[in-house]
Amino acid sequence: MTTTTTTTTTMTMTSAAVTTATVPVSDALVHYDRLGPSGSTRTPLVLVHGTGSAGAALTWGQIAPRFAEDRTVITPDLSGTDRTTDGGGPLTVEGLAAQVVAVIEDAGTGPVDLLGFSMGSPVAAAVAALRPDLVRRLILVAGWAHTEADEFLRNTFALWNRLGTTDPESFGRFVMMTSFSRGFLNAIGREQVDAMSANMPPTPGTLRHADLDARVDIRDLLPRVQAETLVIGCLQDATVPVEQSRALHAALPGSTYAELDTGHVAFFERPEEFRELVDEFTAGA
Repeated sequence: MTTTTTTTTTMTMTSAAVTTATVPVSDALVHYDRLGPSGSTRTPLVLVHGTGSAGAALTWGQIAPRFAEDRTVITPDLSGTDRTTDGGGPLTVEGLAAQVVAVIEDAGTGPVDLLGFSMGSPVAAAVAALRPDLVRRLILVAGWAHTEADEFLRNTFALWNRLGTTDPESFGRFVMMTSFSRGFLNAIGREQVDAMSANMPPTPGTLRHADLDARVDIRDLLPRVQAETLVIGCLQDATVPVEQSRALHAALPGSTYAELDTGHVAFFERPEEFRELVDEFTAGA
């Protein structure tokens, strides 16, 4: 039996209230936020965050309010984040997908538009494959299907895990350097670059995500995806090479593909272009 605890507060980032709720899933108590105007007729948008124990707040803090100007936006915090508690065991794509499914069902919004970024991309794809009734349109951003198939990707996540346990400062700086394009880092300047290197410390939750990143393999699930899909690759991505997004597109017959000339975190570098791309794809009821 699913039970939900809900509180509502008004946030300065949007004129609408942000509702925070929790839903139990297996051994986890999953938190999620719901924001946006009341009475919107647009299909709700669920945003699935990438690696990092800060979860949705770090990934979606800047872009979610923009999407929420005219639609409901739901941002789950999955196991490994600071807001969600669980038994602390190894994570799986299917396990995190089950948490997203529970959030969608608990929110009671019906079929949603589902967007997954980085680690959230294989999770979102798994949701669409396992519960096609819950996903109207699917957007996969800077994602991949199989870590072991790419030596660059495999070694990137191996280095994350090594630095996370031996050199936390270098871990943060390496993640920051590979998350953004060189042009973006030079444009924001040294003070902001140094501050950003502390945004994703190698907490136990972050390292649980990194461990999952190293084991991702959703190749068997991709043929089961039925939702109309947009795959977005990031041309200057130094974390998940753009070739991985192109491969996802090729593995999803009928999918649409777009590339942004950014680093890994496209919606930080070009938020309006990113928003327009997603809004255009999800236009309609």
